[in-house]
Amino acid sequence: MAQPDLYPGAPYDYAAVTASGTVFTAGACPLDAHGRVVSPGDHEAQARAAVANLITALESTGATAADLVKTTVYVVGREREDLVRVWRVVEAALAPARPPSTLLGVSFLGYPDQLVEIEGVASIGSGGR
Repeated sequence: MAQPDLYPGAPYDYAAVTASGTVFTAGACPLDAHGRVVSPGDHEAQARAAVANLITALESTGATAADLVKTTVYVVGREREDLVRVWRVVEAALAPARPPSTLLGVSFLGYPDQLVEIEGVASIGSGGR
């Protein structure tokens, strides 16, 4: 399987697909093509970038957002509203699919200025269910 060129020098694969067609993604980060965090301080812009990177990783395996069966969304924030704002972006970007999801508030993530990270599990050809 070809790996998408999302983050230069990443020490891991972005997605793996099993023989049964289950796809597991690494956490999709809000990074640009140069490996820099986009839009420091802007939860919504980082959520849009992370979703776009998640979809790119899925597509590298032959899956699409419609094939998602589970997501986990990590958000660095001081208020519950930070999580809600990110969730609204993620939900809209993945519509009409509505996979089960876990939304978590965390203290920090792996890159400086990173506020959002999204993991996905998909089943190729399932249409999400």
